[in-house]
Amino acid sequence: DSAKEKPAQGKVIAVGPGKLNDTGDRVSPQVKEGDRVPFSKYGGTDVNLEGEEYLILREDDVLGIVE
Repeated sequence: DSAKEKPAQGKVIAVGPGKLNDTGDRVSPQVKEGDRVPFSKYGGTDVNLEGEEYLILREDDVLGIVE
């Protein structure tokens, strides 16, 4: 049943500096602030900051960028 669920979608509010690869070099993120991105319904971590709900995702959890 979970395979039939459509992914959720959201707007990127902030992006970190990127992750480190196997050689220790920083890899720039592919997403940027303002992008609309679909993600798995069960991905990420919910956070409440100053009464606002946010979802923190790793870039690996993002399924793509909606144009």
